[in-house]
Amino acid sequence: MNKNLYTLIVHSENIAGLLNQITAVFTRRQINIESLNVSASSIAGIHKYTITAWTTEDEIEKVNKQIEKKIDVIKSNYFTDTDIYQREIALYKLSTPVFVQNPEASKVIRNHDAHIVEVNPTFLTVEKTGADNEITKLYEELSGMGCMLQFVRSGRIAITTSCFERVNEYLCMREEKYRKQKAKENECIDER
Repeated sequence: MNKNLYTLIVHSENIAGLLNQITAVFTRRQINIESLNVSASSIAGIHKYTITAWTTEDEIEKVNKQIEKKIDVIKSNYFTDTDIYQREIALYKLSTPVFVQNPEASKVIRNHDAHIVEVNPTFLTVEKTGADNEITKLYEELSGMGCMLQFVRSGRIAITTSCFERVNEYLCMREEKYRKQKAKENECIDER
């Protein structure tokens, strides 16, 4: 079985317990979640879950269908990396004395378009925003220099490369269907 990294984007109202329901779908299918990010979306009152997992297309399609069946989920779609623009943010805490002794360290940070955001005599903090492979590469280079004290990275955030967000299209279709249904109900009332 050929596994690929898929990004699942789920839109829902901000309902307590929904995250547990969504992750349970992955657990039941024994699919490990690589990263998870939950935030407000561009639509008022709607939250966006961005989940990544290594799996097959058949499995992610089944997961997507099961998640869409959840009553509080508005829309769910899965994507490959070619269908989305994605980024992560990482913080690297480095030993200031070790960093200062190695002139290559600051060059590595500049070459990776990272930024030093805090410096004190004990440690310095570097911030890097980029694709997951860029963040990992910087981590490997700084670790190899022996100056790494701590490292943390966010979950993936992603937007589609298309001109519209699929949930917007879905919500417009749902609203149109609702208006037609209301108009039909009003006609029936008028006929009485």
